[in-house]
Amino acid sequence: MSTVFPVDVESPTCSTLQAWARVPAEPGPAQRTELLARCRDLLARENAVLVAHYYVHPDLQDLALETGGCVADSLEMARFGRDHAATTLVVSGVRFMGETAKMLSMDKRVLMPDLDATCSLDLGCPADAFAAWCDAHPDRTAVVYANTSAAVKARADWVVTSSCALDIVRHLKNRGEKILWAPDRHLGDYIRRETGADMLLWQGACIVHDEFKALELELLKTEHPEARVLVHPESPAGVIALADVVGSTSQILKAARELNAPAYIVATDKGMFHALQQQNPDKVFIEAPTAGNSATCKSCAHCPWMAMNSLQGLVHALETGAGEITLDPELAARARRSVERMLDFTAAQKRAAAAPAGLVPGIGAA
Repeated sequence: MSTVFPVDVESPTCSTLQAWARVPAEPGPAQRTELLARCRDLLARENAVLVAHYYVHPDLQDLALETGGCVADSLEMARFGRDHAATTLVVSGVRFMGETAKMLSMDKRVLMPDLDATCSLDLGCPADAFAAWCDAHPDRTAVVYANTSAAVKARADWVVTSSCALDIVRHLKNRGEKILWAPDRHLGDYIRRETGADMLLWQGACIVHDEFKALELELLKTEHPEARVLVHPESPAGVIALADVVGSTSQILKAARELNAPAYIVATDKGMFHALQQQNPDKVFIEAPTAGNSATCKSCAHCPWMAMNSLQGLVHALETGAGEITLDPELAARARRSVERMLDFTAAQKRAAAAPAGLVPGIGAA
């Protein structure tokens, strides 16, 4: 059984058009050098660590790694921040990532370069509407994607990322549980098809992955017959059907390292290409098409809110304390419960996989 649940999208504080308008101009060489030096000094002075998502500017990714931080997806960013000794976490990504980091590290200060950087999946799943949906289906287990607000996570039974969603849903299906899934309809449909679970699907989508086009991808494949196709599961079913590998950001990176093809067509945010090229300097990476000849795109394969993150914003946050994430302690505790359930599950999988007679298959990095 699979049913979609349509809902109006919340009006963002910063629309896609406004987000693009607020993306800072690229600094010149001298200014860039000065900004990077200032960021290094401020991170050290504030006992802060930078955790960045794969989709933000390459300068922020490189700075995070250079200064002892991390570049990862939202789950690993939060896990890294929780376990790091720094008293201040600077989250370079979008707001739900900062919230997740904060709920796992309530004793730490969590800053973001721009608090208005949001996510279409988060916007498409308002907490009140989600709660009403849960109330209407009390017999189902609520599973939400990490790309949701703390308020939605607080109402959910489980939080998942794209790297562990299949395993967790299979686990719930094997226990005989029926599922409410929110918010990404493409990821939910992919999981439903792969697991056979009984799922009711929320009608949300990522503005980046929703725009990848199957017909144009098929044509691009004919132009590059030597290329493998790597697709993020937030993409439409027609695009997923053309993939050689379907996976999360970390799983796409792993596939690119391990496969021996000389070229790869990649259907995810183009911010990923920095890490892909760094890890595979001798391989070619090609952007999957987001539109036909007569179409327009909202994202053109890059999240406008991720693009709002900048060195300038990082300096401002560290110098002034602006962009601090705050959460109600009670709300954070309820949201943390569903996140920690996921963390415990994936940790148990890894332990079982490491054991000589482990029976539970392990997963890649979240």
